[in-house]
Amino acid sequence: MDLDKNSYEKIINSLHEGLYFINKDRVITYWNKAAETISGFTADEVIGKSCAEDILTHIDSDGVSLCHGLCPLAATIHDSTSREAKVYMHHKDGHRVPVYVKTTTLTDKDGNVIGGVEMFTDAGTLESNEIRIKELEQLALLDKLTQLANRRYIEDELRRRFEEKQRFNTTFGVFFIDIDHFKEFNDKYGHDVGDKVLQFVSKTLRMNARPFDFYGRWGGEEFIGIVRNIKIEGLVSLGDRVRSLIESAYIVHNNEKLHVTISIGATLVKDTDDIKSVINRADQLLYRSKAAGRNRITIG
Repeated sequence: MDLDKNSYEKIINSLHEGLYFINKDRVITYWNKAAETISGFTADEVIGKSCAEDILTHIDSDGVSLCHGLCPLAATIHDSTSREAKVYMHHKDGHRVPVYVKTTTLTDKDGNVIGGVEMFTDAGTLESNEIRIKELEQLALLDKLTQLANRRYIEDELRRRFEEKQRFNTTFGVFFIDIDHFKEFNDKYGHDVGDKVLQFVSKTLRMNARPFDFYGRWGGEEFIGIVRNIKIEGLVSLGDRVRSLIESAYIVHNNEKLHVTISIGATLVKDTDDIKSVINRADQLLYRSKAAGRNRITIG
């Protein structure tokens, strides 16, 4: 059965997975509808541009940029070996999107490599997040700007975690997160841009959370993370990954890339803790991160 070009394009655009092609110079030559949905970039905005030109700016879980070396797709073009990886893509709105990527080569009719193909799937918990948002809206427990739980709901969630700990002896950790120099950022760029920063930080937290973890807005530029079933090593690793993802994220304002960093205080709950004591300890650890130079996590 022979299919014409329009039929192939219709099939490709019906995929739920993002799909794009690049040539050997890493210039994007095709971008499907799902790629637009997942990344926020339209085909018109990316076709004809190099994928290394700070469009998707893939990073790995350690925050290392993959676009200026051999990213999975460039490596596949180089050695003709297909690859699979989890990376973090820059969304047009500024936040980081976790995606699973699969790469393969693009060849001509003689089998010569002329480029590469990458398929990517949103690895976030978008559907469960949307359900949670609708539930919180109904209960007036949602912070409208960031689409995260508000302070009242954070306190309720902490009560539930303490009850769970008492009944089942389960552990959990708390992150106290603050955007560094946010007042100065607002003063320089204005509150509208500041709101966009709050939104991309919040969305990065939400989309990169494990299904059973929880993030909310404590107030202003402060956020709380409640991390279940974790030991101190995992708390350090997870907190530093969150810090790294936000450090590498950005929004574009008047053709300028705007970055922010966060400081984190992190602690595991103790047998003698209550809500006030665990929050206070995480808050003090946050201030130690600030005093040590910001853009870091302090565990205690």
